[in-house]
Amino acid sequence: MKKITSFTVDHNTLDKGLYISRIDGDITTFDMRFIKPNTPPFLPNPVMHTIEHLFATYSRNSQYADNVIYFGPMGCRTGFYFLVRDLDNQTAIDLIKETLKQCIDHKGDIPGNTAIECGNYLEHDVEGANEALKSYYNIVKDYKVEQLDYNFCK
Repeated sequence: MKKITSFTVDHNTLDKGLYISRIDGDITTFDMRFIKPNTPPFLPNPVMHTIEHLFATYSRNSQYADNVIYFGPMGCRTGFYFLVRDLDNQTAIDLIKETLKQCIDHKGDIPGNTAIECGNYLEHDVEGANEALKSYYNIVKDYKVEQLDYNFCK
């Protein structure tokens, strides 16, 4: 069986950061790595769930809403994948940073957090999400396009 692209990345050399995971035609998948692989503690599910609701909502309400394809957690609980269409890399970095700031500054209810809207609406951690978002923002706030390559962290 053919190995999928994300399993060909050496996770022993990968660090926290922002990377291009793959490009498929006009769709770019960004690897938003909050935690260095294989170095617990990993992101708790309630933290990831809250980040997912916030980031997905804010990015899909940005000026680039039509370019946002998907935002969701990695099963290994070290970060998220963010898929966009027809965005140059600098614009994508700017969108990610602006969305992170909006998530950090969010006040009030978590978007999409009722039993009708969400299949696990009681499992959230706003405080934990805010801490993880702030920590990650500090990692990527000065990111440059040339840092998006996995080889940059070697």
